Amino acid sequence: MTREPHSAGSPSRKIVAAVILIPLAIVIIAFAVANRQNVTVSFDPFSSDMAASSVTRPLYQMIIAVLIVGVVIGGVAAWLRQAKWRRIARRLEREVEELRSEVVSLRRSSGGVANVPEAGRSPERLQLRLPVR
Repeated sequence: MTREPHSAGSPSRKIVAAVILIPLAIVIIAFAVANRQNVTVSFDPFSSDMAASSVTRPLYQMIIAVLIVGVVIGGVAAWLRQAKWRRIARRLEREVEELRSEVVSLRRSSGGVANVPEAGRSPERLQLRLPVR
């Protein structure tokens, strides 16, 4: 028997998300309330007194902005690192489709009709496992 993967809207997934997100939201709100004082961040390494470019914002805004930028940079780095695997998966899907159409044409030419999907449709997406290091 095959197990169906949990859908994005399954009740257990929603409960786990709530158990994680609600305390996280409480911590973020408490942090923001406790750190409302303004801080100045200078982007000028040569003059800290009269900086050419600086930003003055509440501390919690600065920290949250830095976290968001870090998550975006990390996501882009992971996406770029996985480009090789996406390229391999696309190549293998093309090969599978070509072989499927070849099998269909060979079975038709031999006179036997088999339970092979048509060449234009692919029944499911190829699932690749990550290599073990």
